[in-house]
Amino acid sequence: MGMPPHGWRARYGFACAYLACFAVTDLVYVLLTPAAQDTMAAWASTSVANLEHEPVIPLVLSALFAPGIFGGWLVPIAVAVIGANRALGSARTALVCVAGQVIGTAVSEGIVAYRVDAGQLPVADRYLIDIGPSYVVVAAIVVAIVFGGWRTRLLAAIEFVALIFVADLFGGLSQLDVAAVGHLTSIITALVITTTMLAARRRAEGRRTMASAGRVPDAQPDEIGDGRGPGPEYELP
Repeated sequence: MGMPPHGWRARYGFACAYLACFAVTDLVYVLLTPAAQDTMAAWASTSVANLEHEPVIPLVLSALFAPGIFGGWLVPIAVAVIGANRALGSARTALVCVAGQVIGTAVSEGIVAYRVDAGQLPVADRYLIDIGPSYVVVAAIVVAIVFGGWRTRLLAAIEFVALIFVADLFGGLSQLDVAAVGHLTSIITALVITTTMLAARRRAEGRRTMASAGRVPDAQPDEIGDGRGPGPEYELP
């Protein structure tokens, strides 16, 4: 992870695939009749009721379109996901974005399920419509800010601020609103994964530095000594 990803697929593959799938699905959605749109949204929603019966389809499809004008999310997706993909590579970016979508959904809808069972929310909340790419986008923003160059970080930060104030990213968080909880969870998930990646990269860079200097850490107890733990570094012959 010390070097930028090489090759077109590594640098842009996931972002282009996701953008293309979103554009096609979003176009299909806006071309449907209002009744058909309602049916598609109810089928694809990551509601408690849907997740209990078929979690895979809602988790995938809900991130591929959004209510409103066609293409409204294409620019935010492009800025965040392309920046993240360019910095981290397709496989790792996909891992973070998928984790943000899945864990963000699981936590937010899990809270709804608990509150409905506890009588704090009406049973109708088990069927709330929850669709859109925002969990993926905020996870990608974290990747772009952590791993991107200064331009990528600046664009990602501007987009994040815009989402907070324009799209009300955390609106209703104090009331445990589904979307707000999901956004926060996705961000925390992405931070945990990227922090782990950074730590792994630093360890790898440290090993490479020591190897290039002709020194490696002694991971075994000294053969001559008290045998209580790792001994001092030694020079390779």
